[in-house]
Amino acid sequence: MGVDVLLYVLGVLVLVLGLAVSIALHELGHLIPAKIFKVEVTRYMIGFGPTLWSRRRGETEYGVKAIPLGGYIAMTGMYPPGEDDDEAPSRSSTTGFFNALVQEGSAMPAGEGGPLGHASAAASSAPASREIVPGRSLPRAASPATPAGPSAVPDRSFYRLAVWKRVIVMLGGPFMNLVLATVTLGIILMGFGSPVATTTIASVSQCLVPAGSAQSQCGPGDAQAPAATAGIQPGDTIVAIDGVQNPSWDQVSAAIEGNAGSTIPVVVERGGERVSLSLTPALTAKAVYDSSGRPVKGADGATRTQDVGMAGITPTSTMQQQPVTAVLPAVGDALGQTVNLVMGLPQRLVDVWNAAFGGGERDPNGPMSVVGVGRVAGEIAASDQAPVSARVQGMLGLVASLNIALFVFNLVPLPPLDGGHIVVALFDGARRGLARLFKRRDPGPVNGARLVPVTLTIVVILGAMSLLLMYADIVNPVNLLG
Repeated sequence: MGVDVLLYVLGVLVLVLGLAVSIALHELGHLIPAKIFKVEVTRYMIGFGPTLWSRRRGETEYGVKAIPLGGYIAMTGMYPPGEDDDEAPSRSSTTGFFNALVQEGSAMPAGEGGPLGHASAAASSAPASREIVPGRSLPRAASPATPAGPSAVPDRSFYRLAVWKRVIVMLGGPFMNLVLATVTLGIILMGFGSPVATTTIASVSQCLVPAGSAQSQCGPGDAQAPAATAGIQPGDTIVAIDGVQNPSWDQVSAAIEGNAGSTIPVVVERGGERVSLSLTPALTAKAVYDSSGRPVKGADGATRTQDVGMAGITPTSTMQQQPVTAVLPAVGDALGQTVNLVMGLPQRLVDVWNAAFGGGERDPNGPMSVVGVGRVAGEIAASDQAPVSARVQGMLGLVASLNIALFVFNLVPLPPLDGGHIVVALFDGARRGLARLFKRRDPGPVNGARLVPVTLTIVVILGAMSLLLMYADIVNPVNLLG
């Protein structure tokens, strides 16, 4: 087995480990507040499928299962009894609790920007396992942690918690993903840095190519690019442009784009000497991109463009470590991009379908399954075009984006996601609060079990989405590394 293959496998294993850690912390975020609020938690499991290892500590069984792509905790009384059940705290041990276990997993994570490329993806997860209190019909098996006889376990049911406590328990999982993403992005930005364009020229185009053109070489009739005409060469450093001394690359770009057809003075440093040149940017069409880096489409489906000045130069870039104040804005940007992705998921899935079955090109900013992201992780690890530090940064970026996606997707207000449970808790609090305000009879807790048909429908949709993305990632994968 060659070194490249070993590195590829290592990259996939690192991603799987990162996914497992992310899921473990997500479930820990549910477990800790549940324990603090005295809810009975019977299981904490990482993975799904056959159990590889488990150990009981007190009333909770902790374990690891074979497939590290999901996890769950099991809490007593996720839903209240049915309306025909007159449950009381003094009920005998013959009144038991039925464990309804549903895996939380099927993550579809996202790549992160950096020197190795950028991608966004959605992550989905089915609900964490919860215990339901249906009534008298199913007795619970005795165990050392739950001896037979009278018990106060019903008082420790999840549904009996105050609304704010239920919200905290359900927010705990996504919150842990957000914390992990913030820490990971902090390591990337403060430890490795982010690519920053410099005013040193990396390449000079010999001709200008219109936006959206597939042309890769200059033809005999193509006009020469303004930078080549002005005498700018690769390796030159722009030290002044249009009267601005020691400009940043953003200032260079602004001067060029805002002076189409006008001649502006440019001073470059070449071989230790300063050379004065004159540059006349050409008017050309430039593609318009939205905040997530996706081309903006017009009503006719064509990419929108705007007329700006163009010179035909590309800057070099350098990795520059960022201050701690840059971390939260970076997290905010990543959240915004992921929210946009989730909101536009139906159309993006249509694009994935067309690419998978019609042979079109996959959108690098579109969703991927764990299969696609695993392939990207392997390619990053095996890439011989980037230093080790860039590969590590790329892997950390994948983990950060995975956790951002888990945070956003789990807060979608639909069952079986955490956001759906939060909405049920808030609705319960609002309904009972209004009853108290108008001195009406307490309507009792909202029975979220009535949403089981909706939950099953959402699970089927998420499963179909996962299968589509996996198929597309096999037959027509996203090309991030060129």
